[in-house]
Amino acid sequence: MKWIGERISYVDHGDKTTIIITPESVGFIKALMGAWFFMWAAIGGTMIWALASGYIYFSAGEKVPSESEKQTLFLITLVFLVFWLYYFVRIGRMFFWLLWGREYLKIDKINMTIKTSIREYGKAKEYFLDNLSKVRVHVPEKKSFQAAWENSPWIRGGERLEFDYMGKTVRFGRKLNEQDSKLLFQLITKRVDEHLKKNRKANA
Repeated sequence: MKWIGERISYVDHGDKTTIIITPESVGFIKALMGAWFFMWAAIGGTMIWALASGYIYFSAGEKVPSESEKQTLFLITLVFLVFWLYYFVRIGRMFFWLLWGREYLKIDKINMTIKTSIREYGKAKEYFLDNLSKVRVHVPEKKSFQAAWENSPWIRGGERLEFDYMGKTVRFGRKLNEQDSKLLFQLITKRVDEHLKKNRKANA
């Protein structure tokens, strides 16, 4: 196994190359995201309990809410829970990505396969080498708004490599620094070119 920086490892198996990209490993960020996730879960759990038990319908005073007031409270709570669920999923995905996320790449004589997974959960997508074009590095300027946004701990994106495939742009390599991105680009383009040359010779 060979390494590019601290986050990219790869192995050449003769007829294929496998690459693994791990997320950034910063203990403070993991702790912060974990605290945010469990706090958000507690807030949502409390609201769901209050709604299910009917507690949400009672005010601090002695007045019992009317039917219209109950409907208003129900709608307000429902809107909040939709908002809560959206961010609960996003925060949870980011937190579990930091803990167990991986980007897997495999380059063989026919395909480049990319799989983004948490633990073993993720779908692998295959791209024929013959239809793959314009592999490139995309690193935003360090002081730009895009760079600041993509480097935020709650953002999973920030892919640094991309290529064109059948009219679409495929991106991978989340939050890699510029040096590692360029080295990974060199490795991928070299392996792809090697397989394409072998395929042309075999078909000649």
